[in-house]
Amino acid sequence: MQSRKAEVRRSTNETRIVLRLNLDGRGKASVRTGIAFFDHMLTLLARHALIDLALRCRGDLEVDAHHTVEDCGLALGRAVTEALGDKRGLRRYGAGFDPRNPFTGESYVPMDECLARCVIDFSGRPFLVWRGLDKLAHRRIAPSEKTQDMSSAFRFGLAREFFQAFANEARCNLHLELLYGDEPHHVVEALFKAFARALDFARQRDPRLAGQVPSTKGSL
Repeated sequence: MQSRKAEVRRSTNETRIVLRLNLDGRGKASVRTGIAFFDHMLTLLARHALIDLALRCRGDLEVDAHHTVEDCGLALGRAVTEALGDKRGLRRYGAGFDPRNPFTGESYVPMDECLARCVIDFSGRPFLVWRGLDKLAHRRIAPSEKTQDMSSAFRFGLAREFFQAFANEARCNLHLELLYGDEPHHVVEALFKAFARALDFARQRDPRLAGQVPSTKGSL
């Protein structure tokens, strides 16, 4: 069966991006955005979603990390949309678990003291639900934590921008929730891993669908 691949190039006054994606990959990643923590998140996203991702981004980091993070989310979302094609045979829904294995639980990913949940639906209707992070996003930031490296509380706002951008371009319903946790690195990593597991399941083909579009509408 042919691999589902896409290449996206995005060039603005704020960022220049080249992204290559293989939805039927093996978890390989080569990522360089100029933000070390973000590179780490995208690399583990590819590994746990079992997609191949090559991404280069030159952004105006002298201004802020916001444009780089948001535009990478837009580029990845667009690549997923292109790679999915007409979505025939698509499982469509992903909750980060395999229903054949009763021991995996429903869409929960732990990271030390944190527990995150993600559910995704490639419905053709973009929508992001972001729950459980409001108190963390607004907590006081110590001077030592104020960096452009998505560190500490600053990281939560940038993470949300990435997932919002992805949902918009991938045209998916994306629900992300922090059930509990407070260490910023752990929180964001748990969210990215939960997203990866949900993406892994939702992007798979279901042999029972025999090339059908998974919707009563006949298209997604």
